[in-house]
Amino acid sequence: MNVLKIGVPKEPEGETRVAIVPGSMKKLSKAGFEVIVESGAGISANYSDSEYTDAGASIGTIDDVLSCDIIISIRLVNLERVESGKILACVADPFRHPQMVSKCIESGITLMSMDMIPRRLSRAQSMDVNSSQDNLAGYKAVLLGAANVPRGIPMMTTSAGTVRPAKVVVMGSGVAGLQAIATAKRLGAVVYASDVRKSAAEQIESVGGRFIEVDGMDDFEDESGYAKPLTPEFIQKVNDTVCEVASDADIIVTTARIFGRPAPITVPNSAISNFKSGAVVVDMNADVGGNCEATKQGEIFTTENGVIIVGTSNLPGTLANTASMLYSNNLTTFITSLVDKENGFTISDDDDILVGAPEGSDFYVSGMGGVLLCRDGKLHPKQTRLGGIL
Repeated sequence: MNVLKIGVPKEPEGETRVAIVPGSMKKLSKAGFEVIVESGAGISANYSDSEYTDAGASIGTIDDVLSCDIIISIRLVNLERVESGKILACVADPFRHPQMVSKCIESGITLMSMDMIPRRLSRAQSMDVNSSQDNLAGYKAVLLGAANVPRGIPMMTTSAGTVRPAKVVVMGSGVAGLQAIATAKRLGAVVYASDVRKSAAEQIESVGGRFIEVDGMDDFEDESGYAKPLTPEFIQKVNDTVCEVASDADIIVTTARIFGRPAPITVPNSAISNFKSGAVVVDMNADVGGNCEATKQGEIFTTENGVIIVGTSNLPGTLANTASMLYSNNLTTFITSLVDKENGFTISDDDDILVGAPEGSDFYVSGMGGVLLCRDGKLHPKQTRLGGIL
């Protein structure tokens, strides 16, 4: 079997994570890969060059990294410097950046976008970067809320009197939302949570939250396991109901994200005007338009009526060491799964992770493939939804 080289670049400015950590080297080496890491790639995540070399990796320049057979990163690398035939595995966010997919097709680059993983497949769970990073984001969102709210979180009984527990409202209970609920509950808050999926009520209650039900609620979930776009009428009803519950909350965490689309507004300015002074809104989707109408990406500011809006971007990146470790585990599991003992590294159209479940399967999603977006100068034929916007 030919030895393939994996290149790990330093991420662009503003991204503190690194795609592969030293702890993954043993598994990658055992699978037959050589790994070249750009000098300084792990520094912002607290992984030194010496840790990589001690684990068996080589340290090189960006040119060394981009000349490797497979390039693993978090953000897309500079495609102008990548030769035809190379394989890129990253989070390409193709529906928001279709021009990058077109560039890969034109350049003959094989692009695997890990955010496109068919998350309902049980085998995909250990490779699901969305879930691993969203878990951390939900945790950190609550900590940011607690750090900015001008009161304590748990109930405290002291000689000076009793402090009532804080009220936290979490809007949306996907992976990030459930972790936010659990974290707020562990801090001692009373937690209320909503979701457009009625089936989420049991999950919310299982981690200590109280479900906010909205009249007319159904399972607004698509075949991929993501929330569907909602009608304007239902969005208004959700806003009115949940924001009324949140009107006396101390911390509001918004998590609503629609795959490949701008984040829906779940906290309009009219709701903010009714929130109490000192309340904190943590918008987890500031980088894709924001759920809160007043959010300013990358900023924390206070409104005229005293509501603190937290628009911190890239929440997983604020926990770069742990986030990198989890991302690296996901990517290492994925890339080593493509190694066959007899045939070596293989990109197969029979692999559901790469191309999606076959038609007729319970997990089949029309128009959606898997992580393999393009190869040999062509968009994968199962990616017809993506093809419609290229």
